Amino acid sequence: MTPTTRIIGLKEFRSNITSLWKEARKKKISYIVLNHSQPVLRVEPIFNDQASLDQLLADISEARKQVKEKKVISEKKLYKKLGQ
Repeated sequence: MTPTTRIIGLKEFRSNITSLWKEARKKKISYIVLNHSQPVLRVEPIFNDQASLDQLLADISEARKQVKEKKVISEKKLYKKLGQ
């Protein structure tokens, strides 16, 4: 089954998160979530394959390291950097 990507609004995502994640796992769907017509999230299911789980754990570990070392920027600074 080829993965499918759907675009949805943030309000719909918040209202239907439970049914959306269940459908995403069942039908292999990823979602691009928009806020005021701007993409803000990519949401995709994680399946129980060890390579994906190992990568997820590595990504979480790296993110925690970056936060600890203060190598992150605020949302406000990010928007400014993006010119928004």
